[in-house]
Amino acid sequence: MKVFGIAGWSGSGKTTLITKLIPEIINRGRKVSTIKHTHHSFDIDKPGKDSHSHRLAGATEVLVGSSQKWALIHEDRENKKEADIDTLISRMEEVDLVLVEGFKNLNHTKIEIFRNALKKPTLFNNDNSIVAIVSDCEMPEADIPKLDFSDIKGIADFIINRCGL
Repeated sequence: MKVFGIAGWSGSGKTTLITKLIPEIINRGRKVSTIKHTHHSFDIDKPGKDSHSHRLAGATEVLVGSSQKWALIHEDRENKKEADIDTLISRMEEVDLVLVEGFKNLNHTKIEIFRNALKKPTLFNNDNSIVAIVSDCEMPEADIPKLDFSDIKGIADFIINRCGL
């Protein structure tokens, strides 16, 4: 399974880019999954639902399943630390490509999404795992490939070639 990241500051357009890349890569005959990092606490469960009650009662994992989808909720009450990306990937079904949104501080191959209007620093200067940048401004100081936001086919080509798919 190949892993490729899309990193950037909040609001830079990571999700927008990934939601355009997924169908483009699938249309090329590849199976794609995603991992989305969040800095915020999140819950896919809701109070009053049986699965929520199972979790509150102390279940380590709760799997909710139907004829159309299923979700596994893993509660880590002991470590209280973020799961590492390798652990998360190991729980996923085998596919051709896993696109990782976020996890900008980890050392997996990735593209940086940069928006000048955010007034945030670039990441590529301090991260050798960033192999290209998608930017809305000129970046003459970048010594890595620069890709155009609107060129989804070109970005998909870059990722597929870089991953050897």
